[in-house]
Amino acid sequence: QVQLVESGGGLVQPGESLRLSCAASERTFAMAWFRQAPGKEREFVASISEAGGLRRYADSGKGRFTISRDNAKNTVSLQMNSLKPEDTAVYFCAARTMNIPSTSPISYQYWGQGTRVTVSS
Repeated sequence: QVQLVESGGGLVQPGESLRLSCAASERTFAMAWFRQAPGKEREFVASISEAGGLRRYADSGKGRFTISRDNAKNTVSLQMNSLKPEDTAVYFCAARTMNIPSTSPISYQYWGQGTRVTVSS
């Protein structure tokens, strides 16, 4: 059973940056970040393949968010720049047992507890 622990959330002002990190208890395959705002469904943010060569982003984060991973440390990160109030959500790290990144949350077998990001002035 893979365990995922997110960190790095917080309260920032619009235009600022945050870096989220997710530590896995063991080596994982494809990983992703999702987010869920109050009253909304969980939505895809970014995904990355095991070797890091295949990355995908939701349109909302293209040009502002960067996903990366360090397999030596079993971590995946999400660098978020130019944050907007609409980025406010709980951000979840997810991992799956296949090395094919997916944008669908049902494709991921392992989830962290989430870290809250609030963007507000």
